[in-house]
Amino acid sequence: MQSGEIHRSASPETDPDTTLADKSMSGSTHSKDSTKTLKPNSILQLGSIPMPPMPKFAPLSVPMPRRRQTASVLLWMVLVPLCVGLFLEMLLFSYITRTIALVYFLYVMQDKGQELGARRMDWLRSLSVWVWFADFFPVSFRKESDLDPSKNYIFGYHPHGVISIGAFTTFGTESRNIAQQLPGLNIRLLTLETNFKIPFWRDILLFLNVASADKKSINYILGGPKSKPGDSVMLVLGGAAESLEAFPNTNKIVLKGRLGFIKLALQHGATLVPTFAFGENDIWDQVPNPKGSYVRKFQTMFKDIASFSPVLFHGRGIFTYDYGIMPYRKPITVVTGIPIDCPKLDTVTEEDLKRVQQLYIAGVQSLYDKYKDELLPNRKEELIII
Repeated sequence: MQSGEIHRSASPETDPDTTLADKSMSGSTHSKDSTKTLKPNSILQLGSIPMPPMPKFAPLSVPMPRRRQTASVLLWMVLVPLCVGLFLEMLLFSYITRTIALVYFLYVMQDKGQELGARRMDWLRSLSVWVWFADFFPVSFRKESDLDPSKNYIFGYHPHGVISIGAFTTFGTESRNIAQQLPGLNIRLLTLETNFKIPFWRDILLFLNVASADKKSINYILGGPKSKPGDSVMLVLGGAAESLEAFPNTNKIVLKGRLGFIKLALQHGATLVPTFAFGENDIWDQVPNPKGSYVRKFQTMFKDIASFSPVLFHGRGIFTYDYGIMPYRKPITVVTGIPIDCPKLDTVTEEDLKRVQQLYIAGVQSLYDKYKDELLPNRKEELIII
């Protein structure tokens, strides 16, 4: 990005409220000689330096359901800082709260709930706030076929996006009634082990049926002493590397080097289900980070150290449609594809991995090709698998 340039999407948000905002900002702004009228999104010039466009504010007349949706997304985005802040406040507030916080800390250090299939609480997964959250975008769910509840499944989610909103909404809550859509399945959404080191946030994740994405956790869910038919996992396969490719109207997924999930499927005889979230990459903009740039080098270095990468994303605000870190109101449609049965093998060879990988990649490509014209009409390029 050159000095003085501002990177923005041509159409930041498909939001019906923008028409209301345009009306509320219909007053003209005149230059000194009153010969020109500046539109809300016009670029001002200060000498030879281009100024950012005028922000487009949300109108006061936004219906209550939409305010509720925005509030639910805002709550979700500040939940981690709130949890950390509460823990620090407990350490500082009084001797009693400090003692409680330290006991809780010791509990967290020894607790392995994230490796033992989580601690699902359906009342928390079914709260109305998650429905409002899903309706903000909105997120919807489709399935190519029903799934046999007598089997175990590994769902592979693509693309990662910035924060995998579609995966969390669909499989981490009951906002889209996933228990009714796929009856008999107990699907654990998997996330980084790092998330389970954050006080209180870790417990929310466990109650939402979210578990750790490490090998030990997956083996326990699919083949542990308490494993039963229907126990399944949802893996966001692209990980941190794929999040750096999450730009609007594009779909670049990191898959060709991912063989671990296939090996686990063959070891447990689990069925693979390719899953594609159409629109996942469209809900945030990201600072340009081409390979070789200082931004990408920093992100890659951080990822190698911390196992996740700092995605420099931006979107809308609470009161504006142009500036902020709230996601845009862009639809996300999560579609589960045709299942791929895997035999249970005591010894998994390289040939076995490559054979199943070809089937899986073909399944992802087929799913994308079937829905791309309907669900991604504004795409800039076709699916790229790296």
